Amino acid sequence: MSSKDWLEKDFYAVLGVGKSASADEIKKAYRKLARANHPDHNPGNTDAEDRFKAASEAYDVLSDDKKRKEYDEMRSLFGSGAFRRGARAGGTQFDPSDLFGGGFSGAGQAGGAGDRRFGGAGFSDIFSSIFSGGGAGGAGAGRRGPQRGRDVEAEVTLDFGHAVKGTTLPLTLRSPGVCDTCHGNGAKPGTVPRTCPQCHGSGLISRNQGSFSFSEPCRECQGAGSIVEQKCPECRGTGGVTKNRTINVRFPAGVADGQRIRLSGRGEPGDKGGPAGDLYVQVKVRPDELFGRNGDDITLTVPITFAEAVLGTDLRVPTLDSPVTLRVPPGTPSGRTLRARGKGVQRRDGQTGDLLVTVEVQVPAVAAVSTEARDALEQFAKLTPNAERERIEARLRRG
Repeated sequence: MSSKDWLEKDFYAVLGVGKSASADEIKKAYRKLARANHPDHNPGNTDAEDRFKAASEAYDVLSDDKKRKEYDEMRSLFGSGAFRRGARAGGTQFDPSDLFGGGFSGAGQAGGAGDRRFGGAGFSDIFSSIFSGGGAGGAGAGRRGPQRGRDVEAEVTLDFGHAVKGTTLPLTLRSPGVCDTCHGNGAKPGTVPRTCPQCHGSGLISRNQGSFSFSEPCRECQGAGSIVEQKCPECRGTGGVTKNRTINVRFPAGVADGQRIRLSGRGEPGDKGGPAGDLYVQVKVRPDELFGRNGDDITLTVPITFAEAVLGTDLRVPTLDSPVTLRVPPGTPSGRTLRARGKGVQRRDGQTGDLLVTVEVQVPAVAAVSTEARDALEQFAKLTPNAERERIEARLRRG
């Protein structure tokens, strides 16, 4: 991405958020656009691919506090006309577009060579070029070295049991990578790029503009410092291609819904030999039909009969391993929770949470009660006084 892109593109509008949007709002907007326009969900749809690239480009800047601050300052400064006071040769006003030259209108388009070779140029880079003095040292100072690759985000849905116990799953990503044919130099196999004769490999040309002296990307080599005469047939000279890659991701035991796992160096490859970005995997846990989770404890609700609640029983319940038997004491009320220790989620310190079993007294439907059972219940009601109800009725009688 060239510095000119930072002036011409409204990244807030691309993501559909306001300039005062929080980091969470920016992230939420990006994920919505990325899911809707991801190439895997829109095969052959070039418009969706362009929207995906534009959203990724905007998020790369606005998700980084430093880049976002530079981006806001640059657009505010040039938008206010702060650099229109300087005089040009001939007395005309200074035009910010002169910083980049008219020959660079396509250098920063998403997917082109420019968005790899001018990645991340910020507010400070422009002014270090403007006030560099125009000498050889100034041109060299404006040349950007190796650049770290972008971070990549992916989303994986795990079964409840896999999330609790941990698992390793293959994850297939479709993202930019180094071209395997030319190994990233953009040249046809058997050939090599030659040093640009215009900038002598610096990638920048020094220019004087009235009272200002600054450097701009070389138009001959598009700021790369070298020229590819015979382009690689695979990547067409860009040095990078979009390809599928599969990596095995280890999900630790106890990973929770909504948790992000960071895999260092597994994101997009860096530019000019820079380090690769990171891969962030967003975890979604599929609900289980029996079990729930409360922190490190696993929850389970089990129905019992009225007779079992009154008389007590031994209750055999499932766990994520083998079943266990819990003792239901006589007179257990509905809603009471029993605990099976060590049958929950393994903690980071090596200890394990518990299985919390809530018993619910099940009231049968009238049609399911036989005549004999009904007679027994009626006899039970006569023999079992309801002391609490009698207390309430006595209060009513007193008025």
